[in-house]
Amino acid sequence: MNNKYQATIGLEMHCEMKSNAKVFSHAKNAFSNLANSNISAIDLAFPGILPTLNKECVKKALEMSIILNCKQPKYIYFDRKNYYYPDLPKGYQITQMHEPVGVDGFLEYDVNGEVHKALIHDIHLEEDSASLDHYSDYSLINYNRAGVPLLELVTEPCFHNADEAIAFLEEVKRIYEYTDISEADSKKGQIRCDVNVSISEDDTLGTKVEIKNVNSFGNVYEAINYEIKRQIDLKEAGRYQEVEQETRRFDEETGTTIRMRSKVDAIDYKYFVEPNIPKYKVTDELIKEIKARIPTLPKERKAKYLNEYHLSLYDTNIIIKNKDYADYFEECLALKLPPKTVANWLTGVIISYLNKEIITLKEFYLTPKLLKQIIDKVEDKTISIKQAKEIFLKSLEERKEPITYINSDNKQISDKEYLLNIIMTILANNEAQVAAYHAGKTNLFDFFVGQVMKETKGKANPVLTKEILQEKL
Repeated sequence: MNNKYQATIGLEMHCEMKSNAKVFSHAKNAFSNLANSNISAIDLAFPGILPTLNKECVKKALEMSIILNCKQPKYIYFDRKNYYYPDLPKGYQITQMHEPVGVDGFLEYDVNGEVHKALIHDIHLEEDSASLDHYSDYSLINYNRAGVPLLELVTEPCFHNADEAIAFLEEVKRIYEYTDISEADSKKGQIRCDVNVSISEDDTLGTKVEIKNVNSFGNVYEAINYEIKRQIDLKEAGRYQEVEQETRRFDEETGTTIRMRSKVDAIDYKYFVEPNIPKYKVTDELIKEIKARIPTLPKERKAKYLNEYHLSLYDTNIIIKNKDYADYFEECLALKLPPKTVANWLTGVIISYLNKEIITLKEFYLTPKLLKQIIDKVEDKTISIKQAKEIFLKSLEERKEPITYINSDNKQISDKEYLLNIIMTILANNEAQVAAYHAGKTNLFDFFVGQVMKETKGKANPVLTKEILQEKL
């Protein structure tokens, strides 16, 4: 990257909210592969219909506003954003222009171990549009998405590289998941981002280029890096190659941004107050109620795992990245299991198994209570770690409780006198190796351990075995 220029990036993050019904109709709000299955007359803008506000969506929007340290309005009301497009059946979108649900906020987030602060311009609640599928000579409209509650978070231009932007987006995504405000699943089209990029040779803002509807964080990362390089190349090419204010899109196949249209002036959407939805008063009691329901957020969990449970930063970051992982971890702790032991199992064999089988923790057979059966037997030295992992896989394969496979045939041998007799016999039968060990070939220690394991069919307590061998050698 050319150090002569400074990039400035602003983000607009659109996230579909989780609710039983849509924001202004009683139609079901759920992902469906069957087109036009979750719709109502309101979503289709039939004549004479009237919207009805989903107050639970308002509460969730206020909850996010509070978490983002924003100022909340005294009243919630909505505006009409007027424009025509085939995916907008009414010819306008119900949104918030004049009194967003939150303004002037901030969010602290980590970038490679450093704390950064993003400034929030506003966050507002609106309805999503329908979706269009384009084919060679025609397009189809799916109204399932029309009217789905959508939170749009607009930042100030406060990021300076792709790493900062992605770290912020991932933090916001985790907050959505931990609060259950949204599933925040980009595979279901629930998250989309508009990215604004400019470059300059000083602290002033350069000419802004907008990249519309980027549908994954990976694509956001690539789009930012490509656009910064494209703008630098234009600047370096000479005075006749100035950056133009325009709207572009990201092409996944080529990893480039492609011009869509010029954007010299702001579009006049002729906003006016939505007349069919009464104002909704934001009382002190309502704010108090919403604050009380905010759960422990990922940032707070991270601090607890590091400072109270003394987990490594690596394990902590893996666990908090996914709410299901964090919830599973805490369920295990509620069963009085050792935090570090649980973290080792979760970040190691469990996540490895989930990735291999392409399943989620919700589909995982070994609940915390069943995992406890394995960990307890390792902790009391009934079985070894090696045996525990074998039982773990067998339990998953046959979908039987782990305790089923913990019996006298596979119990770990921790009887010191019994192991001592075996070890003394092995040493007596391998005098040449013992002499070589004493002569400096200390790598033969593993040979002796292996002989003990062979004699006990892998059931000897490995820690106790090594202690006795070290003493006798």
